[in-house]
Amino acid sequence: MNAYKKYITVEDPNHLVLSGLPFKAGQRVEIIILSDDNPRDEISQKLKDLFDKTQALPEVQDITEEEIAAEIEAYRRGE
Repeated sequence: MNAYKKYITVEDPNHLVLSGLPFKAGQRVEIIILSDDNPRDEISQKLKDLFDKTQALPEVQDITEEEIAAEIEAYRRGE
């Protein structure tokens, strides 16, 4: 079986057009559709959403930059 790969962008999820294929009319072919999703994009979005949610907590609003810096330094010292 020969393989042929072609990248297209779905414009209408109800209708997909493949054109310019290197096959003869009447030739039987197997169609496999794989999405080109990037899991990093999904993970990045989830992390951004988590940051937004965390930063919106009322108790977080009162933390100063100095307190954050002190917490980082304490962590680095192993405290």
